[in-house]
Amino acid sequence: MGAPALSFDFDQPLDRTGTHSLKWDSRLSRFGSHDVLPLWVADMDFPGPLQVTEALIARAKHPIYGYTIAHQGVYDSLINWTQDQFDLSLQRDQILLAPGVLASFRLILQTFTAPGDGVILQTPLYAPFQLAIHANGRVPIENPLILEDIDGHLHYRMNLPHLEQCAALGAKILVLCSPHNPVGRVWQHDELQAVLEIARRYQLLIFSDEIHADLIYPEFRHIPLAQLAREDDRLIMAVSPGKTFNQPGLGLAALIIMNDETRARMLSVMTDMTTHNPFSLTAWEAAYHHGTMWRNALMLYLRDSREQILHAIHQHWPLVRPISPQGTVLIWLDCRAYGLDDTALQALFVETYHLGLSPGIQFGHPGSGFMRLNLATPRQRLLAAIATGKPLQFK
Repeated sequence: MGAPALSFDFDQPLDRTGTHSLKWDSRLSRFGSHDVLPLWVADMDFPGPLQVTEALIARAKHPIYGYTIAHQGVYDSLINWTQDQFDLSLQRDQILLAPGVLASFRLILQTFTAPGDGVILQTPLYAPFQLAIHANGRVPIENPLILEDIDGHLHYRMNLPHLEQCAALGAKILVLCSPHNPVGRVWQHDELQAVLEIARRYQLLIFSDEIHADLIYPEFRHIPLAQLAREDDRLIMAVSPGKTFNQPGLGLAALIIMNDETRARMLSVMTDMTTHNPFSLTAWEAAYHHGTMWRNALMLYLRDSREQILHAIHQHWPLVRPISPQGTVLIWLDCRAYGLDDTALQALFVETYHLGLSPGIQFGHPGSGFMRLNLATPRQRLLAAIATGKPLQFK
């Protein structure tokens, strides 16, 4: 995986309070207390690559922050990254820069569907997708993942026969989350190939959210859907350095569209998106050009955190069954054995362990009785909270 984790200090807590952090500065309104370690929203409590900070400082020293275009270096940084990391070859004209994944998804809904059209979601799934579907007058069609117990370990898989039934209802779009948020699955070649085949049979457009694709644990491998797709497949793949390098607040994403007709339709509604935040572009280029060693060290640290946190949960929370993530910084917790409703379940973690987690019900009805935990924080304070209910070193 590259450089050893000791080259970077992920154990040093940083005080994020007072920075208008959604994660930290909304604890009172969200959890009713400041005395909570927030592990809900999927950003990290680690400083990103030093080269990104240095590049941003250098750009800020020029005192004019006018309308800014994406130069060739911005595109080259992503092209080189996808080639090096995934052996995926891209051309500049296949990359459309956009102000974030959710804004792009709303635009895709408005471009490729009409009010009343169905959109398939593999629940439990990142909540804002369903909210965007409702807000735009489209109809969510749930294709719940199947939860299995294999030798005492919980594991999710796709329900492909049911996905085909959903497609046969006349759905227009399938939302694929790869790797999956919140359950942490990294989809394998045969699963992705089956999804593509169903989409071809029913003329589905696939929106593949791959913004967690760089956060894969060493024993797994992410396969970009574009790597398996044919030229005539209707596929829009969303990527971003936001999750990878802990810069989601900068709000820049790329839509990778290989099919000429699909890309032309998107371009026709993005004519006013020709300029971007200068700091977003600067951070993007610096991260993709210089962030490989940092990301590799991060994943080694997160792998060790994952193992230690799973062990601590088994030891101290006997009623919780955690699902070991294959990708993402998220651990999906099966808490149904408590027998509590979702409101009481969230209160249990806040009041007993001083932990602010995401209630599983937010990800759809299959998430009821579950909680989502973000492990991307200095591990000792989280391990202390699991063991004693007293997180270390946070305000």
